[in-house]
Amino acid sequence: MKKHNYLLVLIPFLIGITSSCRHEPIQPFKPMETVTDTTGNNPEGCSPDTAYFNRDVMPIIQLNCSVTGCHGGGSSKGGVDLTSYQSIINTAGVDPFDPANSNLYAVITETDPNKIMPEPPNSPLSNADIAIIEKWIKQGAANNFCADCDETNFTFSGAVFPIIQDNCLGCHSGSAPSAGIPLTTYNEILPFAASGGLYGTINHDPGYVAMPYLGSKLSDCNVNQVKQWIDNGIMND
Repeated sequence: MKKHNYLLVLIPFLIGITSSCRHEPIQPFKPMETVTDTTGNNPEGCSPDTAYFNRDVMPIIQLNCSVTGCHGGGSSKGGVDLTSYQSIINTAGVDPFDPANSNLYAVITETDPNKIMPEPPNSPLSNADIAIIEKWIKQGAANNFCADCDETNFTFSGAVFPIIQDNCLGCHSGSAPSAGIPLTTYNEILPFAASGGLYGTINHDPGYVAMPYLGSKLSDCNVNQVKQWIDNGIMND
């Protein structure tokens, strides 16, 4: 969920990606000191007792918050930029180990419709997503990661579509998807994958706009899963 000579199908990425955000600008959150603690990193596997920033937290934020017109894609409403770990720490009022004192947690649990994020009519975060963010903050809000990716699984339903859901639908869904490229169903994804655009953008190949837009590159494992799915025939499996 950065070069030149872009393909025609991708030119719109450069000229105003179309998601919008309708709430009034809020006051910027007070930046905190840079958090560099990465304890909990586990390149060999993922602990069920740990909330990982790269696997658990960032996909939620990318899908719901760090979109163009709100807090990503070149936009930072209220001075809040949610496109990377450091920008989240610096602008979203995250207080490690203390969700109750963290503005990021406060706005996603707000009951006032004029203050809650994501703003209506967008759907609020699910209880499960809120619990993940709360757990991550309680555990220190570290820039932690783990490897929990099986490159032997490259089916559309089991691997590719979940990757797209977590990293792409924040911009490429709804009535006005970014660059006019919707990615909400297999039939919408198929032509983009067949043209080479899907792999080229997520692999940050020359001639393609790197995706997720202004976000971190997908893991090598996720990129390889998409590539294997394409090489295997781009099936709806």
